[in-house]
Amino acid sequence: MPTLLVTRESAAGETRVAVTPDTVRRYQSRGFAVKVEQGAGERSGFSDQAYAAAGAELVPPGLDSAWNEARVLPVVQAPPLKRLALLPEGALVVGLLNPHGNRALVDALNRSRLSAVAMELLPRISRAQSADALSSQANVAGYKAVLLAAAALDRYMPMLMTAAGTVQPARVVVLGAGVAGLQAVATARRLGAVVYVSDIRPAVKEQVESLGARFIEPPTQEEKPSESGGYARQASEAFLAAQRQQLADQLAQADIAICTAQVPGRQAPRLISDDMLEGMRPGSVVVDLAVAQGGNCAGSEPNTTVARHGVQVIGANDLPCTVPHHASALYARNVATLLESALKEGELVLDLEDQLIGDSLLVQDGSCRRDDIVPPNPPS
Repeated sequence: MPTLLVTRESAAGETRVAVTPDTVRRYQSRGFAVKVEQGAGERSGFSDQAYAAAGAELVPPGLDSAWNEARVLPVVQAPPLKRLALLPEGALVVGLLNPHGNRALVDALNRSRLSAVAMELLPRISRAQSADALSSQANVAGYKAVLLAAAALDRYMPMLMTAAGTVQPARVVVLGAGVAGLQAVATARRLGAVVYVSDIRPAVKEQVESLGARFIEPPTQEEKPSESGGYARQASEAFLAAQRQQLADQLAQADIAICTAQVPGRQAPRLISDDMLEGMRPGSVVVDLAVAQGGNCAGSEPNTTVARHGVQVIGANDLPCTVPHHASALYARNVATLLESALKEGELVLDLEDQLIGDSLLVQDGSCRRDDIVPPNPPS
């Protein structure tokens, strides 16, 4: 019976947990013994008593012997690298490991002959949807981004008809129609705003309009960017420049801009320039969800609100951590679904023929499998 260890997350500001009491029961039904560090779920609203009632064994935080026995370590973010050395050879680490170019993590996994699945590398195929952690967390981020913007805005979101006159609805521009962008559209529409959406992929127009928003047709050019493997593909600089020019007029009329455009493993495209901010109405708000990847908006700073030309620019990274209970519940189900696909007759089997495992397996038994994600060290 493999032992699964649930640890307290150590990354600064991380409030989520990788396993909830509900998923403890799922793991036990599939043959896992579950140990939970005391306080692991406290910041996301899951008490030690709830874990114990679900059948988990509570252990003191950081207990070396618990790490020594763990065959599976589900995490939200990668644990301190020195702790990985406590895991037994062949143990599996699963989480949002920030794998792109993360040489230090891969080296630590290799030294201890561990395996690791990075949830960011999960293929965008139908069978993977229930394990898609990026999408579940982006949903939370898109929702919360609009609430942040509405709280910071100097006007109402919906149209109101009062004895003192009619208040026109706020105008929201969403940049990027991925999961976060579409959730931002849905949330802004529920609050009564008029919503416009800009995306480099013409194919998303139907989804945008189905939510009641208006799609801003991308600039015309010979080769339109689309998708690669279900993710947005990097657009050319010429295309992005044309798109920025098109956005300038839209932003000049906007009360809120929600920036969600990201490309995995690359800098986020800069879509809103300082000149475009200067053209926006004083008192308007920009929420930049791509700030951790360099930002879609000029001047955005992680976890900070800055004023530029009278516009509030909110650098909103790690928004799922501000809704930790539901973010954890969704993430824990994603991880459980993936691990269940690797459990064969009570044993954990990393079947490379299974696309879910084969594509997302970053390291196997101390050997990096994704040189395209983490290039090898140059020879000395």
